[in-house]
Amino acid sequence: MRPFATFEERLSDWTTNAMKSVFGLEDAEVNLGVAPTNNEKFGDYQCNAAMTLTKLLKKAPRQIAQEFVDAAELPEFVEKIEIAGPGFINFHLSNAALAEYIQSLENDPSLGTARVGEGKTVVIDYSGPNVAKPMHIGHIRSTVIGNAIDRLYRFLGYDVIADNHLGDWGTQFGLMMIGYREFRDEEALKTAPVEELERVYVASYNKSKDDVSWRESAKAELVKLQQGDPENRALWEQFIELSIKEFDVIYDRLGVKFDLYRGESFYNDRLPKIIERLEAKGLAKESEGALIVDLEEYGMPICIVRKSDGGYNYATTDLATVEARVEEFAPERVIYVTDERQQLHFKQFFKTSELLGLNANLVHVWFGLMRLPEATFSTREGNVIKLAALLDEAEARALEMVESSSPDMPEEQQKDLAKAIGIGAIKYTDLSQNPQSLVTFTWEKALNMEGNSAPYLQYAYARISSVHDKYRAQYPDTDLNECSLNIEHEIERRLAIKLSRFPAAVRAAAENYRPNIMADYLYDLAQIYSSFYQNVPFLKAPEGERESRIRLCRSTAATLKQGLELLGIETRERI
Repeated sequence: MRPFATFEERLSDWTTNAMKSVFGLEDAEVNLGVAPTNNEKFGDYQCNAAMTLTKLLKKAPRQIAQEFVDAAELPEFVEKIEIAGPGFINFHLSNAALAEYIQSLENDPSLGTARVGEGKTVVIDYSGPNVAKPMHIGHIRSTVIGNAIDRLYRFLGYDVIADNHLGDWGTQFGLMMIGYREFRDEEALKTAPVEELERVYVASYNKSKDDVSWRESAKAELVKLQQGDPENRALWEQFIELSIKEFDVIYDRLGVKFDLYRGESFYNDRLPKIIERLEAKGLAKESEGALIVDLEEYGMPICIVRKSDGGYNYATTDLATVEARVEEFAPERVIYVTDERQQLHFKQFFKTSELLGLNANLVHVWFGLMRLPEATFSTREGNVIKLAALLDEAEARALEMVESSSPDMPEEQQKDLAKAIGIGAIKYTDLSQNPQSLVTFTWEKALNMEGNSAPYLQYAYARISSVHDKYRAQYPDTDLNECSLNIEHEIERRLAIKLSRFPAAVRAAAENYRPNIMADYLYDLAQIYSSFYQNVPFLKAPEGERESRIRLCRSTAATLKQGLELLGIETRERI
């Protein structure tokens, strides 16, 4: 159960109501909220309402601020209020209120975060690998960013439908069918099925380039599949089953789960009706044998919804998909997580969806590509890296670190820790960046124990756990929950303020679709804790002060653990 509103929410409500009362603005539509200060010397929160009200009140901002400060009765959780610069109003929270708030969070699994999404459904479409092709490093960003957004929205109380929209339909399956019958290696199919299916496809595709009869046979097999031929249908379903089974091994290693696996094929029956709807609304028209939606007046090129050969396009499938999602889930929004190269497609699809009257709030979260220092990962350049190989290397490198730092740790524990560190390192390298930025991946940065990295945060959590364990060993009969938490030292205050802002970080990360906001928050929290740890005594502090600081440690550990979990990163009590 959430204890009470955050300080920012309480101050914003109080400021709005107090301003209206002082200046007789009860009937005015004004929202005069506060925001955290950028510099702690100016207090904890700042309000620029005096500047906002200048035109309305016909007074200078500084005069408005002074009149407000002179007349308003401060809420009990504010120690003092000051005016700065041209009329900024700065608030300093009381230490007692801070201590009370942090203490209340200890029994709140949401750490003060309001479940603003209760009763609302969100569909998140992410990862989306192609059937019969192994996942490669190009899939990591959609999977990891999408899953972090998924976790953030669930934490906020939304009913999230995580949908893995597989690429499971298209002309390539004709080549797959004929190639499978001709080129497959049964032993390879048992040991590495998806890699073998990819090899079969490549062999079939290469043969089709020079063999006209092969191409024609592939087309015939595709037509049979599209018409529901039982043998081809069974083979196609086998390809999907083998692929999902192998994808799930990767997802399990990444700690990613989906509610639905619905590929493009799931919506095939809807495609003709989508065309009918487009034509009925006068949106679709013929152009050189194809059917298009003209979006030029919206600053976009035409959108092809049916090709000249009668086949459908990605846009048609996406329209059918959103139609089905609206009917089945009535989502508050649908979020698509893909790379930057698909921006035009989604702009066209979203506009067409709007014109068609498919009532859904559609959001495209696009991200920059991931590169090695020397080049982009690319199949065309021949340097594609399988995602499984990347995860293997991450765990192997982390294991070397663990074996070196903890040689006496049991082998199974070393491997478990290496998995948490290695996988966490890859995820955090991605999630700590603005999604729209280009990510240059290096092992040195990913596994750095000192900088802004997952291992650094995981170690910070383990170090706090160690402090708590040492306290329990020395004072086994003390019940910390019966000891008061007091904020007296300046560094204690800084840490408490940061802890109180966790809900705001969660909201900002979710609402802006930027998990890096949460990563930045956790890194700042770990750094403040490090300063706290280095500047005040813990176990050697006087009784009472000692217990208060251990409780503050405990709250920091809980916040770090929860924040990392929202990023899909595991923690361990020992590193």
